[in-house]
Amino acid sequence: MVSVKLVGVTKRFGETVAVDRLTVKIEHGELFTFLGPSGCGKSTTLRVIAGFELPEEGRVFFDEQDVTLLKPYKRGVAMVFQNYALWPHMTVFDNVAYGLKLRKLPKQEVRERVKRILELVRLEGLEDRYPSQLSGGQQQRVALARALVVEPKVLLLDEPLSNLDAKLRLEMREEIKRIQRELGITTIYVTHDQEEAMSISDRVAILNKGRLMQVGTPQEIYYRPANVFVASFIGRSYVLEGKALKFSDGVVTAVFRGLKLKGLCGGDCRVREGEEVYAVLKPEFFKLDKPGEESNEIEGIVTMVMFIGTHNNVKVRVGSVDLNIYLDPDFLVKQGDKLKLYLPVSRVYIFPAKDATLPY
Repeated sequence: MVSVKLVGVTKRFGETVAVDRLTVKIEHGELFTFLGPSGCGKSTTLRVIAGFELPEEGRVFFDEQDVTLLKPYKRGVAMVFQNYALWPHMTVFDNVAYGLKLRKLPKQEVRERVKRILELVRLEGLEDRYPSQLSGGQQQRVALARALVVEPKVLLLDEPLSNLDAKLRLEMREEIKRIQRELGITTIYVTHDQEEAMSISDRVAILNKGRLMQVGTPQEIYYRPANVFVASFIGRSYVLEGKALKFSDGVVTAVFRGLKLKGLCGGDCRVREGEEVYAVLKPEFFKLDKPGEESNEIEGIVTMVMFIGTHNNVKVRVGSVDLNIYLDPDFLVKQGDKLKLYLPVSRVYIFPAKDATLPY
């Protein structure tokens, strides 16, 4: 296992800055994910780590070794691509054994290592099949086995589940986490799927336009967003624009088109009275019963109810503001009902509008 460190890495393509002065460290044995919208620089970052792209500025380290100019095959990395890149004319065994044969290992060792890794990814008995005879999930496992069999220092996964259907994505998500835990290999994962990133990762790095927005555990990212971009990008959320009325001890009181709310001033921010602010709200944070913490009390009229299965998606009009909330599906409510809600102050994230970046 090794740690991976990027220090001030910048990568440009013509006038486009794909990665902008990125500094981040991935710890030994960590499953670390780069997450962000399309074009944010996450795949380019992975290719810089792999050695497929050279940065214009900055350095890449594996432990204390500077590998910035090292050829990809000398770095000890293995990469699983979005399209799997399997050889269609080779069997499963030969696809997985390919890297070992290039290293001219003895035939017996090749057979033993391929057998062992196929058992790990649960493909034993399929050695003689060709990729065209496999399901998408099985092809993904072959690509993963081919990467793991060479025993890399670092495993790189670039959108590995994007070509699978929803059910298979869930299954393979669990498999990747199981295998990574079993091997303890340092793994760097790239995805645009928030749920995927949050469910499997030890830590997540949020990127936007090549810049690092926040690094933290899934819980830190979700409950303590560093800026309005992260708060509004992660999960189902919506943004209200308003003006600050008061700021004290990290808590902002602000008004949003007649709706008065108190919330935490996100990150290390400070706001002044009258300053324009954004509030980021998440539908699941609204409560019907008063929580055991300081909360905003909100009363409004139900304008829409949609049954989703796991919850009711309810729209509530408060003054000129429409709030989107999630309620228990067993709670009976209909259009036109008056509804009293509680929203914990600790779950309202308020940020200065100045210099804020929204994900849309």
